[in-house]
Amino acid sequence: MPGARDGQRASGTRGIPEATVARLPLYLRALVGLADRGIRTCSSEELASAAGVNSSKLRKDLSYLGSYGTRGVGYDVEYLRYQIAREIGVTGDLPLVIVGIGNLGQALATYAGFSSRGFRIVALIDADTDRVGDLVGGLPVSPLEELEAIVQHQQVAIGVIATPAAAAQEVCDRLVDAGVTSILNFAPAVLAVPDGVDVRKVDLSIELQILAYHEQRKALAGHGEHAAPERPAVGS
Repeated sequence: MPGARDGQRASGTRGIPEATVARLPLYLRALVGLADRGIRTCSSEELASAAGVNSSKLRKDLSYLGSYGTRGVGYDVEYLRYQIAREIGVTGDLPLVIVGIGNLGQALATYAGFSSRGFRIVALIDADTDRVGDLVGGLPVSPLEELEAIVQHQQVAIGVIATPAAAAQEVCDRLVDAGVTSILNFAPAVLAVPDGVDVRKVDLSIELQILAYHEQRKALAGHGEHAAPERPAVGS
């Protein structure tokens, strides 16, 4: 299927930079944590620290939402939480479907964090007929043949792909053909999608390899091995 590759779509109609959009969920998570602790107002420094960014970047990001806080008081936690949730589009329960109920798919299906962050799993789908009918997280596993009907009946907003790499593109195509325009891809494959479809890729092996790189650098620094390996002399 020709078209854009993973993550190439621009940000929304308000012209918010894509980098800012990527940080909004971090701020929302931090605000949820502050609210859970009974904190009603917070400074930009406190919120930035909780989100893991610097305060000037946070203030600039929030300015795109028209939120500047109150001098000497800071931000109203509940109101800012609502503002960001509304901007992201998670003030209600967005219906999502998970395709591929292996070990990873099962873990996603039973993750309680979806419901508390504005998402509702409406269906679980797998191509393995032996899995069909199994209850996972309180939902029965449906056969792949019912994918299109489920997407349309449940008005699915987001498709989550947790299949093996070889099946990912076919599942993606079927989701798109059924009307899904947002896909979260956990399969180790790059998906081709048409314009107007957003794909976010989560590759756990790549993230682990990045961490392995940093572990290696820390180990080398601890042994004082900063210098690059010596090259053999020319002509030796």
